[in-house]
Amino acid sequence: MSKEKFSIIKSTAVPLPNENVDTDQIIPARFLKATTREGFGENLFRDWRYDASNQPVKDFVLNNPTFKGRILVAGKNFGCGSSREHAAWAIHDYGFRVVVSSFFADIFKNNALNNGILPVVVTDHFLKELLENILQHPETEITVDLENQVIAFGGKHETFEINPYKKSCLINGYDDIDYLLSMKDEIRTFDLEHAWIEG
Repeated sequence: MSKEKFSIIKSTAVPLPNENVDTDQIIPARFLKATTREGFGENLFRDWRYDASNQPVKDFVLNNPTFKGRILVAGKNFGCGSSREHAAWAIHDYGFRVVVSSFFADIFKNNALNNGILPVVVTDHFLKELLENILQHPETEITVDLENQVIAFGGKHETFEINPYKKSCLINGYDDIDYLLSMKDEIRTFDLEHAWIEG
């Protein structure tokens, strides 16, 4: 599945300072029956967003119109638990394109990258400052520059790491197959140049 190209995102953010958020909290198991990526956003953090009577929980951040944007700023150890790719689907379908935390579970991190979401790993100190700033000033605009691997807000900035291959895929809007197709001329040239070796 090809995705939108990712270069620089400037957006306000939704703060979720909870630590150790697992994939069952991101998208509960009872919603995993669908096989397409669409429609999962409405059940993102379902058991936190709605009570037993299916009414919105007033103090949950996604139900608070004060906070909005394409960036989710989460507590440490986001995406732990089971390996379900549906967690990334739900986050993307809701509209988030960046998730910021000081630590991500490896499987979630890879699933996010494979589904057009940039997981930005920052230091604990930077994360603390960022969360405090958003909570006090919801209008704070955060800039995430993938090309230069920098996240910035309010005069503060920090660099982040990303796998070069995944970076290229996000910038070009490629999934793994798109990436291979983009290299078909180089692959054909390589085959022709090395055909004599097998002959």
